[in-house]
Amino acid sequence: MNAQSSPLAPETEAVLRRLEYTVRNKLDGLLQGNYLGLIAGPGSETGESRAYFPGDDVRRMDWPVTARTMAPHVRQTVADRELESWLVIDLSPSLDFGTVNLEKRDLVLAAATAVVHLTARSGNRVGAIVTTGETSFRVPARSGTNAARHLLRLVAGTPKASGSRPGDLRDALEQVRRPPRRRGMVTVISDFLSDPASGEPDWERPLRGLGDRHELLGIEIIDPREMDLPSAGLVTFLDPETGAELEVQTDDKALRQRYASAARAQRAEIATHLRRAGADHLVLRTDRDWLADIARFVVTRRRGVAVRPPTRTAMHGVR
Repeated sequence: MNAQSSPLAPETEAVLRRLEYTVRNKLDGLLQGNYLGLIAGPGSETGESRAYFPGDDVRRMDWPVTARTMAPHVRQTVADRELESWLVIDLSPSLDFGTVNLEKRDLVLAAATAVVHLTARSGNRVGAIVTTGETSFRVPARSGTNAARHLLRLVAGTPKASGSRPGDLRDALEQVRRPPRRRGMVTVISDFLSDPASGEPDWERPLRGLGDRHELLGIEIIDPREMDLPSAGLVTFLDPETGAELEVQTDDKALRQRYASAARAQRAEIATHLRRAGADHLVLRTDRDWLADIARFVVTRRRGVAVRPPTRTAMHGVR
């Protein structure tokens, strides 16, 4: 269903204004030059060739240049203007969590603001599918600054799910996938968490289907407590999506090590599933500077170098 706009609280409007200012001024300043988008668009105009780097799309191999130079090269493409871009925004209960400067949900809004304003400024149409687990709604793809602000107001004004119900990222992706749309860009903003007992996550198949037609970007949202447990004695944990409770003795060093190992294995599997679906992968954390991470991702993609997380920790809030 399509969402209806409603007035936002003054503090929420202030957050949106600060985010827009941050993206339009600070992020643009970090991305000076011939910037075309967050990832290389599915353009029809061919650009210059450059050396092949691991992770490049082999479908863009420039065979004549490769034959002449005896070294693999890929042909860069110039992103089409008036590109239709879609955001799939996950606001399920697992995003209502944060232990540093902001909640994961706040970081979702920051990421959406960056994608929307950087995409819409070239006249591209931007739409969104927003899911909370309980409900989902569609924001039709439109161009222009006012349409971009309207979309972000709807995202910021989305109420938290009232019950304990898992998110449905698969259904949101299917809403973008069908009916088929013209080639464009799809950005998925989520923590990509799923039931580990189910094997392959249910969102991978529809995402892979979208990858056959669109450029994909997966923005993974992480809080540091999801990767490492602090030593804080006996703690009761609550699963926000199922309501299940579990008491854990966090002073147990062996337990903390097993938890950290399992968490890293889970995140590595998520990265593998995104890569298999053909998606570029950007990780944003609540304890790091999201502006710097986005700028680094874009610059690194320009150079055709595989993206790796920065080693230096920084913190940047949006409140």
